[in-house]
Amino acid sequence: MLSGPRKTVTKARQLRRTMTWPEVILWRRLRQRPGGFKFRRQHPAGAFILDFYCAEARLAIEVDGMAHDMGGRPARDDNRARWLDEQGVATLRFSAGEMTKLPDGVVESIIAACLERGDPLHQLSAGPPPRSGEETL
Repeated sequence: MLSGPRKTVTKARQLRRTMTWPEVILWRRLRQRPGGFKFRRQHPAGAFILDFYCAEARLAIEVDGMAHDMGGRPARDDNRARWLDEQGVATLRFSAGEMTKLPDGVVESIIAACLERGDPLHQLSAGPPPRSGEETL
């Protein structure tokens, strides 16, 4: 599992409390485990913090606002994508505008990528495990 140093973990916790509106929109959908995939928000990964991460599919999801186009951010984003690729993690990027205008389309794209990268048996085993005392079919 990807993780980061204490400083990165502390910063990730802070970012969870101050998410941008496009991140909130996406989190409201991803926390419902669409397609049976579990997502983490503001997940520490080395020296970086991923907006969202699906460990099963080894997929990072980034929501890029205007700040990602300014200063050294594009180079930092490229370095993060390269480092994640070396770790076997793919990165999907969406603009904040896409997230606010087409949130369902963004989620469909994310689930399609998860299905491509995830466990081939995922579709058969999707969903939470049965609670104790419940029968399985």
